[in-house]
Amino acid sequence: MKRRMTSRKRLNHEPPAVTAKLGWRYHHIGIPHTQPRPQEHHVAHLGVYVAGFETSPYGIEWIRFEPHCQVPEIVRNVPHIAFAVDDLDEALKGREILIAPNEPSAGVRVAFILDDGAPVELLQFDTAKAVRPKRRHAAEQRAAPAPE
Repeated sequence: MKRRMTSRKRLNHEPPAVTAKLGWRYHHIGIPHTQPRPQEHHVAHLGVYVAGFETSPYGIEWIRFEPHCQVPEIVRNVPHIAFAVDDLDEALKGREILIAPNEPSAGVRVAFILDDGAPVELLQFDTAKAVRPKRRHAAEQRAAPAPE
């Protein structure tokens, strides 16, 4: 059973129902690609290389999948939008689950749903457990070339 928000069509100026009515918050857009990108980093336990998430002002994350990565083909080939939600289990009710809830890192629960043929990622953060990205040691920062 698929859950629909409303039978009324959305007007041009209106936000999507999941943000306006359910309080979901835009988090990022994930774009699959196949060629290495500058400054990508390897997330070995997930079998992916990612770039851009930490630096993009728009929340663009480039994702390159290793051959052994166990994600559905649609996630490997179609960009997905991601929303932060307060209660992942509640957000999943009545939706077509593509990737079951899992915890890829401390303090983060993630699942993918399929909506009208498009993958959508839902994330729930436990801010008490969430891990900040590693920062370079001060000596490494001083030794790094200055941005142009």
